[in-house]
Amino acid sequence: MGDNNVNLPPGFRFYPTDEELVVHFLHRKAALLPCHPDVIPDLDLYPYDPWELDGRALAEGKQWYYYSRRTQSRVTENGYWKATGMEEPVMTSSTNKRVGIKKYFVFHLGESPSAIKTNWIMQEYCLSDYSASSSRSSKRKSDYSKWVICRVYERNGDDDDGTELSCLDEVFLSLDDLDEISLPN
Repeated sequence: MGDNNVNLPPGFRFYPTDEELVVHFLHRKAALLPCHPDVIPDLDLYPYDPWELDGRALAEGKQWYYYSRRTQSRVTENGYWKATGMEEPVMTSSTNKRVGIKKYFVFHLGESPSAIKTNWIMQEYCLSDYSASSSRSSKRKSDYSKWVICRVYERNGDDDDGTELSCLDEVFLSLDDLDEISLPN
């Protein structure tokens, strides 16, 4: 697919906040409005393993961004994305209104229950129900529920990949580790 940064002006860096991803990109995509700059590609994530995203999704540093259709199946050829079970609201900074939801997934190699947890993390952003119910037509309402934006990156133990995680992000990701801990009865 080539270099996805071709449409970016020189010196452009893509480090959007959660609010910017939801309000300026996902909301416009779902409302069928143009987005400038139009840099995030559409990608059917689930045929691809996370290390295959380079050249297919918008790359910024060690993070990849893309739009995808919402689906229940998050299985790839070599593994699957497992939800951590935690959701975080995305709020506007100006009005403190909920505009979206951020969900966390961890990539596992192989098939459950013998799959191996990897360091690949996906943050999936979807619009909140409030945003969907505020649309004027049923067509637009259905478009709201179809699209998500995904941010994928590989978390390294010692390396700082430039991904800034909030305290809640760290807590949510650590809760996924509880599945691997066996407590005495």
